[in-house]
Amino acid sequence: MEMKREKRKRWVQRGRYAVELDIEVVYPMSAPETACIEPATAKWIDEVARRAAAGDLAYLKSVGRVFEAVAA
Repeated sequence: MEMKREKRKRWVQRGRYAVELDIEVVYPMSAPETACIEPATAKWIDEVARRAAAGDLAYLKSVGRVFEAVAA
């Protein structure tokens, strides 16, 4: 059974950093109207969130577009 897959944008924001990620979602054959993420993708998003909270700018730049909050 093959699942439909597509790319989507996902934002992760922690602390002063927001990162735009490209992730893959899957549509299971049992519920083709429902977009899901696989466990490995969920773990990766959590890792990005942890690194954003820690301020690991080099890592964040390697995985997506990074935006930093600045004081007005």
